[in-house]
Order: sequence, then structure tokens, then C-alpha cells
Amino acid sequence: MKSQLGPTSNRFISQRLRLNYVDWGNPDAPPLILQHGGRDHCRSWDWVAEELRQDWHVICPDLRGHGDSEWSPEGHYGMDALVYDFAQLVHTLGHEKVTIIAHSLGGNVATRFTGLFPEKVEKFVNIEGLGPPPHIRRQMEERGIGDRLKQWIEDKRRASGRMPRKYATRKDAYQRMKEENSFLTEEQARHLTIHGASRNEDGTWSWKFDNYVNVWSVSDLPTSDVVALWQAITCPVLMLWGKNSFSQSPADDGRIDWFPTARLVEYEDAGHWLHHDQFDRFMTDVKAFLAP
Repeated sequence: MKSQLGPTSNRFISQRLRLNYVDWGNPDAPPLILQHGGRDHCRSWDWVAEELRQDWHVICPDLRGHGDSEWSPEGHYGMDALVYDFAQLVHTLGHEKVTIIAHSLGGNVATRFTGLFPEKVEKFVNIEGLGPPPHIRRQMEERGIGDRLKQWIEDKRRASGRMPRKYATRKDAYQRMKEENSFLTEEQARHLTIHGASRNEDGTWSWKFDNYVNVWSVSDLPTSDVVALWQAITCPVLMLWGKNSFSQSPADDGRIDWFPTARLVEYEDAGHWLHHDQFDRFMTDVKAFLAP
């Protein structure tokens, strides 16, 4: 992976929040949105953006509560808010159609956007981004709304009392990054830490994401409605899954069958962040899929 000149940082407004995105230039090229996942940030796409910036107008947004985007004052990170933010970005940029590569939580968001507005998406690469597998969703729904609301209140209260973890030095945060994903190279871990942590007033370092992003909203759509959005997707879809990931493959649980235009590729020796773990293979597959 080679070093690159960085992108420009920009803001757009969504539901009164100032949300950040970075722009890699080449505005006359077709628009390509790279959406990161939970507890991540837009600069985790830098290596991918560098490879694609010559042929695409690459835009990488920070989800609300992540990176350099503002935190929600009420700690609201439900899928409704996140999908609205994504739709607002596309609306603000003014594109008739976009191509999307999205990971994890960002993939979940982008998948729903693509089902809501199938006419707006040219092609879509989904990296482990379908949300909880069917058996987990069934367990959640079988608990009943009362139990789920009580649990949500307890989880929110716990999050409100949890202080952001502080690291004495940025090197300590880097070591934590390495522990979290053993597949990362030293260069990758260093870059992700530099852009993913900020300095506190007392000189320590903390990750940029809001603790509330870890609380799953109780008001999410029922599974049948989520499936209906999946079935409404009309563009070509490439699904990528790491065989060493904690995320269950949609081939194993049947979710792939709900996507009429999807093709699934599974990666050996790759975890949840397969676009970092198997970068060269990932770029080969993506370039082939995105080619006209």
C-alpha cells in the first residue's frame, strides 16, 4: 500500500447535525460513496480511495457520532436516523445516481437506502453489512416490546455513565487498535489510530466515536419490512464476507436468497475488515465489479 495525498474535508447538515465527509476530488467522474462501519471513521477508506480516485469521484462520509461528525445530543443512532443522514448526503451532493461501497453498520444503512431508492444506486458493494443474522433478530422480537424497551433504557443509562476510555499516549491507542484486529499491518494500525483518536484536554487520547453508538435502537423495523427493502433492490450487488469474521455469512443463514441481484464472495484469511485484511484481492474484485 502506497502513501497518498489526503482528501479535502467538508460538512453537510442532516437533522441539525453537522456531519463530515471527505472528498478525493475528480468531480467530473462518476460519484462513488464509501461508507464506514460502527466505531470506525471515513479515513479508514484511504487506501481504497487512493486506488479508485482516478476513475471515480470518491466521497467518504463519517456517520453521526463517528470521526469528525457531530454527536447526536440525545444519543440517537437508530437506523432511521442513519438512513436519513445517508439520503441527505446524496440529496445534498445532488447526484442522480451513485455507486456505493459500504462496510458493516454502514453496509446495513446503505442496503436500506438502496432498497428505498433503487433508482438512485448504480452498483453496490456490501462488506458484511446486513445487521444481526435472522436467529438474533427473532430472539429480539420474541422478547416483546416491553422487555426490549426496558433493556434499551438500561443500556442507555449504562452508556451515559461510561466515560470514554483514555490512553496516556497515542501509541497506547495504537496498541489497542492492533489488539482489536490482528490482521492489520503496522502501517494500517498507525493510520487508523491517527485519524480515529483525538486528544483530550488533559493530554490523553480517546477514540472519536460516541459511546451511545453501541446501544442498538429498540425502534428498528421488523424483519419482514427489512426483507422487503432487500427485495426491492434492483442494481447489481456484490457481497463480500471474511471467513474468519464474527459476522455470519448470508449463504449460511439464507439471507442471500432475499437479494435478487446479489453475488457473494467469501475471503480466506480475512476477518470483519476484509478490505484491510486482504486488500489486494479486495481491490481486484471491486475493480472488476465496478467496471462498465
